Parts: sequence; C-alpha cells; structure tokens
Amino acid sequence: GPVVGNWYRILDRLIPGNTKVVAVKKMVLDQGAFAPCFLGCFLAVTGAMNGLSVQDNWSKIQQDYMDALMTNYCIWPPVQIANFYFVPLQHRLAVVQCVAIVWNCYLSWKANRM
Repeated sequence: GPVVGNWYRILDRLIPGNTKVVAVKKMVLDQGAFAPCFLGCFLAVTGAMNGLSVQDNWSKIQQDYMDALMTNYCIWPPVQIANFYFVPLQHRLAVVQCVAIVWNCYLSWKANRM
C-alpha cells in the first residue's frame, strides 16, 4: 500500500492532469517502469522468504518472471487507464487494492509453485 500510494503521488507530480492522454502516459510509465521492478522484487523476496538459495531463487525468477509480467499486462493497463482518468488521487489506491486481491492470489500461486 505505502509503496503504491507514494508511486501515485510521484506520477501525479511527473505527469499532472487527468485527461485521456495524461491517463495513458501515466499508465505507460506505471506499466513500463514500476510494474516490472515491483514484480521482480516481489518474486525475489518471496523466494528468499521461502528459504530458496540465491541460485534457486534466481532460477525461479527466470522461470516465472516473463509469464507473470505478460499476465500483468493483460490485467493492469485497462485498470490503470480507468483509474488514472476517472478516480481522484486519494481514491486510486483503494481501486487498485480491489483488483489486487485477485492479482495477489495469482502472484502468490505463481511464486509458491515449485
């Protein structure tokens, strides 16, 4: 929550406004920069917390990362465009957390599959 909330405040400072073009720009930056980094960190931390060695963790990340990222790109771009266009900044995190319930179940399944 805090990481994503701060990210949205940064996005609003970097790309001010709420037009359709602004919403698309924010989504591109969100999905092009934040999502790949966040996903990689999530998989790495999950592997470490599961007790994987550095080598096993790296292998698991290589196995799962691209599939998870492509699934991310099927779900999040339309959600984020709507979120950045229709939802005021103070409510964006709540919208994302509703979708994230399903997304986090998928990520947990993906990360904990051996």
